Amino acid sequence: MPNTGCPVSANAAAFDPFNGPYQVDPAASLRWSRDEEPVFFSPELGYWVVTRYEDVKAVFRDNILFSPSIALEKITPVSDEATATLAKYDYAMSRTMVNEDEPAHMPRRRVLMDPFTPKELVHHEPMVRRLTREYVNRFIETGRADLVDEMLWEVPLTVALHFLGVPEEDMDELRSYSIAHTVNTWGRPAPEEQVAVAEAVGKFWQYAGQVLEKMRKDPSGHGWMPFGIRVQKELPDVVTDSYLHSMMMAGIVAAHETTANASANAFRLLLENRSVWEEICADPSLIPNAVEECLRHSGSVAAWRRLVTADTTIGGIDIPEGSKLLIVTSSANHDERHFDNADDFDIRRENSSDHLTFGYGSHQCMGKNLARMEMQIFLEEFTKRLPHMELVPDQEFTYLPNTSFRGPDHVLVQWDPAKNPERTDPSILDSRQPVKVGEPSKTNISRTVTVDAITPVADGVVRLTLSDPSGKAMPKWTPGSHIDIDLGEFSRQYSLCGDPNDLSSYEIAVLEEPESRGGSRYVHRTLQAGDTLKMRGPRNHFKLDPDAERYIFVAGGIGITPIIAMADHAKAVGKDYEIHYCGRDLTTMALLDRLMADHGERTTVHASSTGNRLDIPALLDVPVDGTQIYSCGPQRLLTALDEASAHWAEDSLHVEHFTSNLATLDPANEHAFELELRDSGLTLQVAADQTVLDALRASNIDIQSDCEEGLCGSCEAPVLDGEVDHRDMVLTKTERAQNKSMMTCCSRACGKKITLAL
Repeated sequence: MPNTGCPVSANAAAFDPFNGPYQVDPAASLRWSRDEEPVFFSPELGYWVVTRYEDVKAVFRDNILFSPSIALEKITPVSDEATATLAKYDYAMSRTMVNEDEPAHMPRRRVLMDPFTPKELVHHEPMVRRLTREYVNRFIETGRADLVDEMLWEVPLTVALHFLGVPEEDMDELRSYSIAHTVNTWGRPAPEEQVAVAEAVGKFWQYAGQVLEKMRKDPSGHGWMPFGIRVQKELPDVVTDSYLHSMMMAGIVAAHETTANASANAFRLLLENRSVWEEICADPSLIPNAVEECLRHSGSVAAWRRLVTADTTIGGIDIPEGSKLLIVTSSANHDERHFDNADDFDIRRENSSDHLTFGYGSHQCMGKNLARMEMQIFLEEFTKRLPHMELVPDQEFTYLPNTSFRGPDHVLVQWDPAKNPERTDPSILDSRQPVKVGEPSKTNISRTVTVDAITPVADGVVRLTLSDPSGKAMPKWTPGSHIDIDLGEFSRQYSLCGDPNDLSSYEIAVLEEPESRGGSRYVHRTLQAGDTLKMRGPRNHFKLDPDAERYIFVAGGIGITPIIAMADHAKAVGKDYEIHYCGRDLTTMALLDRLMADHGERTTVHASSTGNRLDIPALLDVPVDGTQIYSCGPQRLLTALDEASAHWAEDSLHVEHFTSNLATLDPANEHAFELELRDSGLTLQVAADQTVLDALRASNIDIQSDCEEGLCGSCEAPVLDGEVDHRDMVLTKTERAQNKSMMTCCSRACGKKITLAL
């Protein structure tokens, strides 16, 4: 008999997912749990409820210990009459991708995955764009619409039907079927409603079977179900008749309803946060990450269920075999332990796509990238054509009562048709924003900054002062941080060199490089005060060790920029330090006046023109316990420091790189290898001319990226087994030796196989 968690706390006893606060805002209703009782037993449900990010992710990760078999089990027992009604239709819904255990699940998932991969999904983009344009055309001149009834329900349904290969007939009937399936599985219908719900579910089952039989007669067409029928001919023991029938019905709901609800949630959230809506209207490149943040903050999947197959512990709480779990993803997505200021709606949040709305591991939603595509296209169309749209004031948002899926029944919006931009500029209808199929790169998370001033600070060096155009505070940063700036067609990284406590603006210094590829030349010859730029970051992969007793700072040329901020911090906290600033000539050494004014007594200037070169071997001749060396500058300086500090303690030297020495992969000099993804239950082949990152993307695996040159650390992945051939500029020697992580954009396997925790 499963443990009932006695004694049950007052909050746990009061938890009711079918009424009250949970239906209004699941994450907010469980804040008490995340803070005080992250795993608790609910007498109302008869389930253990799990609410913190790491605990929920751990449950998803282990689909053996935590079986998905009850994911589609009716959460409320039905009457005998309702059961008889289902039997009348020969209702035999069995295992699907959602609730299937191993060893059956992964073989089926693998052979049925191809239509969900990015290379296949791109073929659906024209249809999604066409449908979106057609539906908006129907109401754009009316000035008022219910986004759910007039578009967000029907377009995802039509897309779902096309994706599955199903005819578009009977859309209204399918809509009622889909609602009934949700209520039947995850809701709590009143006894007098159960027969009507069962009747609709039975018809849904019957309809799914009829359509499947039509497809069997000619399975050559497009769509996931014809693909499944063709696979069945080759692998009849893997893809069975009953499985296809169940997937036919479940697929319509999965591909349709969750996307419809997620889109409705997103529009409500964005329009309630007007300044954010206006930002994506002004800069549509923010849309992919806005979609991720909407999915995190107000996703359509609130919770999943699992069955515990052996005695275990979750979050320090003993959970006995046979217990049922409600793992609340919406609560996990608001866990402050993983997401900073988790309740804030921040479309520039760098880890938005860590959300668990799509699940995680071997049961992660296969259709996640189709949903992303649809939501991006919806937002692009509305921000372009109806940027002045707003929510109808004082409307009440209602939701279908259930534990697991959430979206408003209606979203009423209004606008002045006379202000529709296309009336004065029809060309906007021709503009198109690239759709990101897959997890958005961090290169999409940009903000606009104004160039307040361009000030010469040395021969060939200017300081840029950057601020938010609206006067908002800039993001917080720490010494060693850098930002990425788009300069014409180039993107370049620059260290911040101002005051971290003054967030009214940022300061960077830019040297005009003789061999510039265009970035520094653009700054020195084209950029003017008053111009705007796209900025990403800040990020810090060059952090000061706060436990060091003493610092040696060595700057070469423009490498003074991160070093001066570090020196400022060391002085402010009372740490011992010395600075060595190397340059060709005093007139070319940026920020020298400020350095001498603020740190003169600790600074030694080494100018080649005066013959005062830095004697690096002498500087580092005697290792000093507790001392850390930080340097930024040309590669020859960093190499000399590396050689001279070889006899110092491991990782005493820390350097910053802004250029990569990675070459294009040469298949003649590389080897192919196996890539096992332990959490997803997949094994991929990485070709000799392919990066790990490319292999992951091609197989529908989410992972962040940015520079793709081994410089930024965005694409880091945890390593479980296999030796890594590290080629990045991010990990320290110790971190490489530990073999616990790798940069997937450049590093490879030394041997025949490597295993990642993905």
